Amino acid sequence: MGQLRNFVTPLHKRAKRDYLARMVDQKVHCMLKAKEYEFDYWDGDRRYGYGGYRYDGRWKPVAQQFMDVYRLPPNARILDVGCGKAHLLYEFSQLLPQAEIHGFDVSKHGLADAPEPIRDRLVRYRAQDRLPYGDQYFDLVISLGCLHNLRVFELETAVGEIERVGKHKYIMLESYRNEEELFNLQCWALTCESFFDTAEWIWLYNHFGFTGDYEFIYFE
Repeated sequence: MGQLRNFVTPLHKRAKRDYLARMVDQKVHCMLKAKEYEFDYWDGDRRYGYGGYRYDGRWKPVAQQFMDVYRLPPNARILDVGCGKAHLLYEFSQLLPQAEIHGFDVSKHGLADAPEPIRDRLVRYRAQDRLPYGDQYFDLVISLGCLHNLRVFELETAVGEIERVGKHKYIMLESYRNEEELFNLQCWALTCESFFDTAEWIWLYNHFGFTGDYEFIYFE
């Protein structure tokens, strides 16, 4: 397997979260609404998800890190699995204007509200389905905060397809290292289906033959 990375954790740690307040705020109702992955999840009340997911430029330095670490050429082919509103892909398109950019997500609202210059490069698709690309077609395949929303029997295809179509691969997921972080994750997560600690995720990656890099975000 590849290396443990630290691309997204600094952004994740900026947000303040009241874990108990979310747990006691009609949590089941909020989970069901969030799992629609539409307006309420992205731009509705915070109890349903992001509470307003707007472009603010935060992903530009992350895109630059990816470019530097993986030495992406000007005409790189890049795929984002579960791209949401595709703000990270937009930054890639600005930094690498000759790049071939692809992204997909299950959310109609997320894709429709992506930055206008890259909307024509995004499609609605599921991460657990076989990808319509050839082996090692992409210089880089990334997936941020998506695959933990799949059930364990869907993960093998999702991880295997990322492995198959990418030369370089990177997956970021929610996880935990101790009981406190597990409790916080269970309080906060609205869409997570696979609650695994770090060792379990690494075991699954190895079991599925994943050779790419990885990162975990924790709810401390």
